[in-house]
Amino acid sequence: MLNVSDAKTKAVLQQEEEAAQKPFGLKDKIAYMCGDFGNDFFFIMASSFLMVFYTNVLGIPGALVGTLFLVSRCVDAFTDIGMGRIVDRSKPTAEGRYRPWIKRMMLPVVAAGVLLFVPWVAELPYGVRVAYIFITYILWGSFCYTGINIPYGSMASAITDKPAERTMLSTFRSIGAALAGMIVGSVTPLFIYTTDAAGNQILQGDRVFMVACVFAILALICYTICYKWSTERIIVDNADQKQLSAKELVKALATNRALVSIIVAAIALLLAMLMTQSMNMYLYMDYFKNIGAMSVAGLLGTACTLLLAPFSGWITVKFGKKEASAAGLLFSAAIYAILFFSKITNAWVYCAFLLLANLGSGLFNLMIWAFISDIIDYQTVQTGSCDGGTIYGVYSFSRKIGQALAGGLGGFVISAIGYQVSTGGQAIVQTKEVTDAIYAVTTGVPAVGYALIALILIFWYPLSKKKVAEVKAKLDEMNKEVEESLS
Repeated sequence: MLNVSDAKTKAVLQQEEEAAQKPFGLKDKIAYMCGDFGNDFFFIMASSFLMVFYTNVLGIPGALVGTLFLVSRCVDAFTDIGMGRIVDRSKPTAEGRYRPWIKRMMLPVVAAGVLLFVPWVAELPYGVRVAYIFITYILWGSFCYTGINIPYGSMASAITDKPAERTMLSTFRSIGAALAGMIVGSVTPLFIYTTDAAGNQILQGDRVFMVACVFAILALICYTICYKWSTERIIVDNADQKQLSAKELVKALATNRALVSIIVAAIALLLAMLMTQSMNMYLYMDYFKNIGAMSVAGLLGTACTLLLAPFSGWITVKFGKKEASAAGLLFSAAIYAILFFSKITNAWVYCAFLLLANLGSGLFNLMIWAFISDIIDYQTVQTGSCDGGTIYGVYSFSRKIGQALAGGLGGFVISAIGYQVSTGGQAIVQTKEVTDAIYAVTTGVPAVGYALIALILIFWYPLSKKKVAEVKAKLDEMNKEVEESLS
């Protein structure tokens, strides 16, 4: 509830009442979908192509690229959590608490994204190239992306307080990510690569830059739709909420079993997914020598998400998010284990198995953002303090750790297995030992990672279907008590 002691706060209260009268519907879902659609144009492009762009176009060793990814995550420890605290402590406006940040940050984030893929940097001295990639990557990931993603992710709890509607927001967010993944993963490789006379795939830096410019325009359109069509119906003024000291907040977060376990699961998830994505370029380029199959694999991944999306709500109601996700992840881990030991050499057979694996892991990815809403409610019940932005900031930081470990380890692995980098786009034929090692990493990492996440959900994560219902009932009771005390 809002403190109505001044005219400005009364105006915000009036805005909340007007927003509450707008029914939740398709417009909200599309708006929220577009937010992640816009985010993931550059997030997925960076995850899938940035390392190979750095190594094969700019001539940066993979180990140094891995160091860059790890260093930038140290910066994120401050920017992600700091942004979460800023959001939590900011006063709501007539536009809400979160929407204004999308408007402020959409131009900076797309501009920083384009700067990541400037091919002419390859002509600069080596030291300047290294300085350039460090500055532009940290600017994009640690500041601009954080400045828009933390408010966007936190906004779901302000759009609606109904569990079923929050699940739909999570589903549509995942659809947005899947659509971005389809465009980035399936269309981009067909454009940015050429084939030489010997059949080798060669990355063209100028084409990568052109793609980045197109994605910048598309991302701006998506962010604008997200901003224009979103409605914040739940506007909470934290001046009326219990305030935790910094020490109390750290203790509350550290002892939140649901948050800690999902953070560990998130790190394992991003490690499995993004390390696989970063290695996929080398897998299809050097092991299968079939970039076209990579495009098909990207389309199949999107197809799995779209196939599962209509059933996510029913599955949640019937089995529970924790229970269904654990089963799906175990199935996916088993498929990747089969791939690891069978050592498939046909790219199309590999894609068929990949389709089955994506059905298992895709279910968890579809529900993950609804997990976070449950954890925010769980934290509120445990402490009496509304710290949704901070929780999302901590979770976002954990995802970036997973991203960094995936990219960092990917860079170190590429160097460790003896992968030969090039400058200027010339083709280098890798040895069979190197390509076999690429295959082993690409299949073995998700097999172990998905199995680990399933075990975390089964034995550590506490919010089962029954427990979520208990938390929701307790939160409703707390909110009712607050309303009665202020009436």
